[in-house]
Amino acid sequence: MSFIEKGTVEQKKASFALFLGGFVTFATLYTTQPLMPLFSEQFGVSASIASLALSLSTGVLALSMIGAGALSDAYGKKKLMAVSMFAASIIGILTALSPNFWTLLAFRALLGLFLAGVPAIAMAYVAEEFNPKAIGSAMGLYISGTTIGGMSGRILTGLLTDFFSWRIALLLIGLTALSASVLFLTSLPNPRHSVKKQPSFKEMAFTYRIHLYNRPLLAVVSLGFLLMGSFVTLYNYIGFLLITPPYSLSQTLIGFIFVVFLMGTFSAVYMGKKADKYGIPLLLKWSIGIMASGAVLTLFPSLFMKIIGIAVFTFGFFAAHSIASTWVGEYAGFNKTQASSMYLLLYYLGSSVVGSFGGWFWAHFNWIGVIGFILSLLAGSIPLIFYAEHKQPGVYCIRKNKTAQAHGNA
Repeated sequence: MSFIEKGTVEQKKASFALFLGGFVTFATLYTTQPLMPLFSEQFGVSASIASLALSLSTGVLALSMIGAGALSDAYGKKKLMAVSMFAASIIGILTALSPNFWTLLAFRALLGLFLAGVPAIAMAYVAEEFNPKAIGSAMGLYISGTTIGGMSGRILTGLLTDFFSWRIALLLIGLTALSASVLFLTSLPNPRHSVKKQPSFKEMAFTYRIHLYNRPLLAVVSLGFLLMGSFVTLYNYIGFLLITPPYSLSQTLIGFIFVVFLMGTFSAVYMGKKADKYGIPLLLKWSIGIMASGAVLTLFPSLFMKIIGIAVFTFGFFAAHSIASTWVGEYAGFNKTQASSMYLLLYYLGSSVVGSFGGWFWAHFNWIGVIGFILSLLAGSIPLIFYAEHKQPGVYCIRKNKTAQAHGNA
């Protein structure tokens, strides 16, 4: 059984399919973020309740990812990813027909349930099916798909909402995702290296239990909660600020602010290389410092300064997220897939829980309260970095491997 080789037609088709997988996942997931002020006005709900249109999706997605990997072992990685994408596309279309806000929330929760199949499995598919020399480019295209999907989903939603309505916007994006899902199914090669097996929840629970004893690892994965929580909080409530005087921006202009996501495609690679040279802890602290600087810049009344601040904040976030997720592997020792799943679990829970809680600060203290909340989250990440920095991952890896061997011999 051969691998997918670099430079072949099969590699190009597979990489394109993975790009579409990332695009559909993030385009459908984040369509409602620029619509929150509109939901608040039309449905008569608070900013915190309106934020549930995103927070419910990310929260359910986070919890569903725990079992998605095990299900893929039983039913096949390509099949489960395709089912996830088709189901999410159809649910996205149905969301546009919601008669009330509570029905919309129910559809958004279902969306999170089905979307979990792609991010939980895509990386494992690449690791198993691609030649090691082709893995980097394949993962790069998948991550590019997530970035472009998240950005374009938000921008198109704002643009189509201004021209038509938010219902038409969600409908058209759902139809686009459905078309991309068809291309994904026909382009991605069938897995040749994965062996189907019944999911062992006992084995999975044992693996997670061992990781939970690894305190430096827990410190690193907790960064995902704080980083993503602060990131989503800023983007959730910036629309509430900019839609009101003296800015009074349209949905289209608010949507185009998400173009600054392109900063993330650059910063993740650039700061990642610097981390290789100067060390992960130092560059992680620098990245969080950049996030804090960007957050402070948004306090200036000038719209230009706010956009600069958002761009700086976004640059720092994608750098910090990329570096922190790399650090997880160093402390995992073995079963790195489960360790990465723990990071992503807290990452999306941060989006869900913190993103909604930020609405309380907006309601009571306006934008300065939101920024104060974000800065407190970023400050909380520094002790976690110092703790992990001064612990040797090798010691924990050895202990865990011995425990795993003892478990296997029992």
